Amino acid sequence: MPVISRRQLLIGAAASLAVPSALVRAQSRDMSIIVAYPPGGSLDAMARMIAQHLGEKRGHSVVVDNKPGFSGNIGAQYVAKARPDGNTLLMTALTSYAINARLMGEKTGYDLLKGFEHVAIVGYLPNVLIVPASLGVDDLKSFIDLIKSRPGELSYGTTGNGSLEHIAGEMFKRATGIDIEPVPYKGSTPGVTDLIGGRIQAMFVNTSTAINNLQGGRIRVIGVAGPNRVAALPDVPTLREAGVEMSNDVVSIFGIAVPAGTPQEVVEQLNKDLNAALDNDDIKERFGGLGIELVSESAAYATKRIEDEVATWNRVLDETGITLHE
Repeated sequence: MPVISRRQLLIGAAASLAVPSALVRAQSRDMSIIVAYPPGGSLDAMARMIAQHLGEKRGHSVVVDNKPGFSGNIGAQYVAKARPDGNTLLMTALTSYAINARLMGEKTGYDLLKGFEHVAIVGYLPNVLIVPASLGVDDLKSFIDLIKSRPGELSYGTTGNGSLEHIAGEMFKRATGIDIEPVPYKGSTPGVTDLIGGRIQAMFVNTSTAINNLQGGRIRVIGVAGPNRVAALPDVPTLREAGVEMSNDVVSIFGIAVPAGTPQEVVEQLNKDLNAALDNDDIKERFGGLGIELVSESAAYATKRIEDEVATWNRVLDETGITLHE
């Protein structure tokens, strides 16, 4: 029987502890979730509730740190360069980042596919088409008929050239044959304000923004740009139901990512803990009321989903011809 030296025993013990120790270090330190947009939006609200329940699950604090600017790229750059130990997370607006990857390329300062480990997809948030109540249209058909009767005279709001709202508007124009002009705003809030005031006639916004502005009856939601109706807006048909076949659904995908090189066991444990955090009644109630569909899937699913998202928006941008130089 071979004799095992004390040195060999120590090496074997160290090797057996190497994987768990990475996990223990990751679970025993304070954690931050970087939100690359200003406080107050849907992504920020979701991050703060996740931080609360993830912290309770892991037994240590999880703080939200807003690092806005440069179309969300400043926060993404920060996380891509962070220590890959699982303690610096990025709350990702994956759809916007996929669009940025195509329109900005290397100027984003990171590689969306290679610069991160995508831990989880946490939610889907469809866009909806809203109009001012003062416009006098009750459904999608009457809106399209109105625009066609006044070609080139009316306008829709966007949050800037190449934004998801802009791309949605151009897909809608191609699908319906209408002639309506885009008007860029620095965010959805000033756009909705002008829409309520009648200065623009339509805007694609996320479901949460629409629901938050429905009180008072100053806007109407006339179509959902996602694959299904939204539980919080049960009477609003999808665009497809109303006969409008756009080249792609318009759904904002939210996720969690960590720097590339984060140990796989840390990624997998984070995925499990995030899914457990999302399985709370208060989160389900809060975000269901805002039209957010929560997702509990694997890290492998998250990686495949963002790969598909990049391919999808590359195709859509090719079809619409949108660039940042228009």
